[in-house]
Amino acid sequence: MISSIRGRVLAVSGGTAHIEVGGVGYAVFVTPEHGIALSVGNEAFLYTTLIVREDAMTLFGFETIEHREVFDLLLGVSGVGPKSALGVLSHLGPGQIAAAVAADDDAPFRKVSGIGPKTAKLIVVSLAGKLLGISVPADAPVVAVSAGDDVVSALVGLGWPERIAAAAVDDVATAHPDAASASVQTLLRLALAQLGPAPRNGASA
Repeated sequence: MISSIRGRVLAVSGGTAHIEVGGVGYAVFVTPEHGIALSVGNEAFLYTTLIVREDAMTLFGFETIEHREVFDLLLGVSGVGPKSALGVLSHLGPGQIAAAVAADDDAPFRKVSGIGPKTAKLIVVSLAGKLLGISVPADAPVVAVSAGDDVVSALVGLGWPERIAAAAVDDVATAHPDAASASVQTLLRLALAQLGPAPRNGASA
């Protein structure tokens, strides 16, 4: 298993970094944020996970060992493949993932392309208790699960698509640090202020 590589960055394009190690070029899938941090011509060190399948051997690279650990844990969730796991890490850092799992909040995962409501819930359930060693940022937004879910349900009842409703609740949590202790009514008012006029019946997601 290739657990890490160190070498010169030949190119970074479309979420793939090309790293030369001992005269051999490796194509490594990385998150967009990680790709931006890699400088062509400079040496880079990446923690890696090698995915071996019948038709391909694919290498995924990470800037920290925490990113790799979370990636490997995500692969153990039913319905989450390597590309989806990397997609989660493209939107959420290890600390944010740990905070969401600790709060039993699947809303952040539902915002990731390719992750549906069922898979998002499975991520939270499957990773519970497995991220205790991941440091959680002090400013990580966490909305009380029951209140957040109630607000999302209320917004859906008013005609908003679930994905947009969940994103609005998340944005409220980010903009208002005290949202975690707010009532359902307060959260709903803030979310409606964020969304604006309710959509007409049949509005598309």
